[in-house]
Amino acid sequence: MYTAKQMIVMRRDLKMRKGKIAAQAGHACVTVTLMALEREDRLSQIRTQGDWVGLVPSDAPATPLSDWFEKGVAKICVYVDSEEALLEIDRKAKEAGILSALICDAGMTEFHGQPTYTCLALEPQTADRVDPITGDLPLY
Repeated sequence: MYTAKQMIVMRRDLKMRKGKIAAQAGHACVTVTLMALEREDRLSQIRTQGDWVGLVPSDAPATPLSDWFEKGVAKICVYVDSEEALLEIDRKAKEAGILSALICDAGMTEFHGQPTYTCLALEPQTADRVDPITGDLPLY
């Protein structure tokens, strides 16, 4: 069995409002989780009941993603202080074969109308896979 976590990397240098931070992180988490479910052909296995969301039990082998749903959906938020650092994390994740949802805000409510990379989330993955990419980043 795996112990999976989802890493969220925010740009602290943008000094976003708390609501904007929450919205951007939410976009990233949902996007990369859907990407991972699609890659594993498990979108049809998603079920909700009250405040519970999970995967229908199947004969499919366990993966970090399925384990993440079953064990409590751990999310860890860390930060970088530049666009360059955020793009570097995205590049490293892709090189390691880890899905990454890089979020570019349209700039309508902040950032003076300029599209701006705000954050990214990595697919739920084991520590041995994500720690080499995000393990040195400080907690947000």
